[in-house]
Amino acid sequence: MRGKETCPAVADNPFPPECASLTSARHYPLLPETILNIYCLKGDLASIDIEMDGFIGTWEDDGYSFLFFSEPADEALKRLLEEHRDIGLEDRFRMSYREWQGGFDVPVKIGRFLLSPPGLKKVAADDEIALKFDPGLVFGNGTHPTTLACLTAIEIACAGGKVERMLDLGTGTGLLALAGASLGCRQVLAVDNNMLAALTAARNIRINKLEQRILAVNGQAQSHAGLPADLLVANIGYPVLRELLRAENLCRHRWLVLSGLQHGEAEKILKILTELNALVLKHWHSDALWSTILAITTDGH
Repeated sequence: MRGKETCPAVADNPFPPECASLTSARHYPLLPETILNIYCLKGDLASIDIEMDGFIGTWEDDGYSFLFFSEPADEALKRLLEEHRDIGLEDRFRMSYREWQGGFDVPVKIGRFLLSPPGLKKVAADDEIALKFDPGLVFGNGTHPTTLACLTAIEIACAGGKVERMLDLGTGTGLLALAGASLGCRQVLAVDNNMLAALTAARNIRINKLEQRILAVNGQAQSHAGLPADLLVANIGYPVLRELLRAENLCRHRWLVLSGLQHGEAEKILKILTELNALVLKHWHSDALWSTILAITTDGH
């Protein structure tokens, strides 16, 4: 199933029904002890329908595709490769879901946010925001330095209670979109070009009962960057960010949270923001590698 490349702006509720197809996608339950059979293929599988026993999902990244199965699929993969000679098997792995996700099977506290796997019941303290969070096969349980900085930046942007519309580009698991909605954003559009990520975000929206506030869309960030929003969040990396930061895009937003940047790349983004008359409020330097930028536009709505 392929999502739509375009979607109406996060306008009046309810969200347009033609953009809501991701919410009904089938989900394969993954437990910590579930054994994953992972096949790394080099080549583009976007146009190939994968219908094999035990198939869970595909993660596509930079010319490679990782196919996940609940059981070994050597023979089925062999037939697939025979039919598609332009695709090659690079490697195969076998590990538990706990190993794949780095042990995310207990609640994790990130700032004010308490993330709990869907099957666990955890009562949040008065100063905590509880979210049910299932990263699925999308690697990352929310503890990456860029995610931590983005969560802090979103809290700062939302502190005044004036951020009603949020655009989350490169949403991944949907965690930042969930955070924005839980901090008061009335309408959030969560976009990811990777179908598996978009489906994972849709599931997290559903299990948190936030369907009326957040819409997950499978599509390109570039196709949605011009939609009006009080807060633009893009934890997406330098090449795409550089393309997104155009004057006609920035004038549609007020707050900007830009991340997924290495320090040298962040300096280039800061220069672009200066040229576009955006005011940088805070620049996080996470460990020795990652940067996150919080800025506000001078002419945004």
